[in-house]
Amino acid sequence: MTTRPSGRAADALRPVSIETGFARHAEGSALIRMGGTEVLCAASVEPRVPPFLRGQGKGWVTAEYGMLPRATHARGPREAAKGKQSGRTQEIQRLIGRSLRAVTDLTALGEISITVDCDVLNADGGTRCASITGAWVALRLALEKLVRNRVLARVPLTAQVAAISCGLTEAGAVLDLDYDEDSTAAADANFVLTEAGGIVEIQGTAEQAPFSQAQFEALMRLAQAGTAHLFAAQLAAVDKALAARSDAS
Repeated sequence: MTTRPSGRAADALRPVSIETGFARHAEGSALIRMGGTEVLCAASVEPRVPPFLRGQGKGWVTAEYGMLPRATHARGPREAAKGKQSGRTQEIQRLIGRSLRAVTDLTALGEISITVDCDVLNADGGTRCASITGAWVALRLALEKLVRNRVLARVPLTAQVAAISCGLTEAGAVLDLDYDEDSTAAADANFVLTEAGGIVEIQGTAEQAPFSQAQFEALMRLAQAGTAHLFAAQLAAVDKALAARSDAS
């Protein structure tokens, strides 16, 4: 057993913070920091739905994801300049959208669309997981604003959702991989979970040799413990934002 590059314990998250209201014009926003990874999540509300949902009385929640050119060690070209999104970008933003829809009552939302933009300012591993965790906060605050403005009778969320990465490294099964660990892990997985223990999605890959069910279960236990901390951070951020709104009104 070796020490993790960061010196963290196997079950330790990187420092986590969620700052709300960072995007001043968005209906809901959250800047989430997980170690060296920083993602700005901004929720925008539109009083219409995509054509395939018109007339059904249901709403839509989706996401877009992108990385600033110098979010990584070397500059990455803007995808807009290339004229198309990479397969990785499309896969991640679909994951974020699925994760948010899994905990949203789209019928109670009515014919309203909410798009959560997740822009990576700095990347040090786990950007998709940080995006999902921060996006839920941005979505919750946007929905709270719709309730306050009497557009909705209640917040149409059925659960919290958060995500965390785990992996098998030289230090064993570890929680919340940073870039150094992620780039050399023998296996890694992303867990998207609800606070009640529900599984929204699990993405797991053996980078070298296949891993066992026992190893997977060890990763799952780490993910459950890690997301418990993230759920608490989400609620603390939402409570602080709502208290600030009450004081301002």
